[in-house]
Amino acid sequence: MISLVLPAFNPGASVDRTWEAVREFLGRRTESWEVLFVLDGCTDGSPERIAGLMQADPDPRIRILHYLPNRGKGHAVRVGLRAAAGEYRIFTDIDLAYGFDDVSRIADALLAGARVAIASREHPDSLVQLRPRHLGYAYRRRIQSGIFGGLARMLLPITQHDTQAGLKGMTAAVADMLMPRLRCDGFGFDCELLTACTRYEIPVVEVPVCVRYDEEAASTTSAGGTVRMLKELWKIRKLWSAKKPRPEPLPLDVDVKSVEMLQTVGQKSAAKAA
Repeated sequence: MISLVLPAFNPGASVDRTWEAVREFLGRRTESWEVLFVLDGCTDGSPERIAGLMQADPDPRIRILHYLPNRGKGHAVRVGLRAAAGEYRIFTDIDLAYGFDDVSRIADALLAGARVAIASREHPDSLVQLRPRHLGYAYRRRIQSGIFGGLARMLLPITQHDTQAGLKGMTAAVADMLMPRLRCDGFGFDCELLTACTRYEIPVVEVPVCVRYDEEAASTTSAGGTVRMLKELWKIRKLWSAKKPRPEPLPLDVDVKSVEMLQTVGQKSAAKAA
């Protein structure tokens, strides 16, 4: 089985579009897949919205995890990857900025033997699709991403030029070993993951992707975001210093009451449909 984890915080009505895309994707796959929506402390009605979608169109391959309060993307990804059942586990953003063709390329790399595979917008075979009005935004993002990547490589023992692409995958064995040891709850999660791969000598395969800029979104590399991410880089540097022992595993600390509630709704709906 291949597991796809979709972390989200207050995605709003856009989750309907993602739901339909997921259902269409699952309908045309021949491999065994599961999809986990991880709702990270959502307060916008998303849990109820997805519960309604499950009730109207049940699918046992789709699971919903919801907990309170909001903990950050890194925490949501860790929860999803540790709860996944697949031999191969992939995560990407719920807005599907990377399409299912890209998800499939990551899956293919894992199936071909990669232990960790990451999307790389800097790969020579990667493509960018955008409307003319987004040229300035994409240019600023590229400059900011380049600066951040350079700082990350300076402070951390990583070599990848694109640390923040929101599409990565790994084997279950790697997920089970690394996820309990990672500490970053925010967007520094990606850099900590790559740092952990270096410390445990796990090869990382970089995969080309097609990046789509549909709408301008708040950049995580804005002035305030950059300061927060630099703090996280320094925290990772200290935590994973070669002079210190590697972090010990942490228990999975989430409130699963609402998770059980949503899964019960889905199970009842599936039983009724059967």
